[in-house]
Amino acid sequence: MEQFDTALVLSRVLTSGVVMSIEKNDKELPALERLLTKRTRRSKAILVNSRSAAVHAALTGRDIGHGDTAELPAAVTDRDRAFVDWVGVTATAPADGAAPAPAFDLITLTSENAADLATAAADATAPTLVVDLTGLGFGPAAAVLTDDAGVWTRGERLKIFGAFDLRTMWTQEEAEPGLAPGVQFNYRLSPLVAACARMALAQAGTRSAEQTGDTPR
Repeated sequence: MEQFDTALVLSRVLTSGVVMSIEKNDKELPALERLLTKRTRRSKAILVNSRSAAVHAALTGRDIGHGDTAELPAAVTDRDRAFVDWVGVTATAPADGAAPAPAFDLITLTSENAADLATAAADATAPTLVVDLTGLGFGPAAAVLTDDAGVWTRGERLKIFGAFDLRTMWTQEEAEPGLAPGVQFNYRLSPLVAACARMALAQAGTRSAEQTGDTPR
């Protein structure tokens, strides 16, 4: 990533004063959500501050929790499996002769393969897609993409100051009280990291279009 571009984005976010805040005027998180949903052709995005948080949100979104079992995608690491075990979910393998049916698909992005996100997302078949953005180089970050409103709602409720907590704070009225989880986690992504990740993805899409002659999405 060009140092000038990174400095420009950092300066813009720092000048805005919305770096780690939960203010209504944050523009960086919604902008990254729009880019990811457009690039992956999913309708909803949950932004979180680590790969583990995204795995947790993906499972919770599918209503998979402590004491349940889940088939994990082949792309998970030993560290992912250890985390899934820590939250009380037992990883299972496909039944003999059955096609894999993971609870979520997983894409790990780096600066080298970021331009291929749309293609990789098109190949994903699970109802929930985890995209690890950490490899872009701006700090831990990830997203959960889905077309299922229930997955999005449960995943957002998992993180402190997610969409529903913010709505409650701004309106002083509980949003979706029936879905309030017993435990929430500090999974909220920083607008500063979101802005840099968005820049990296946008530039990767531009480079890909230049190479193929296509119009950037």
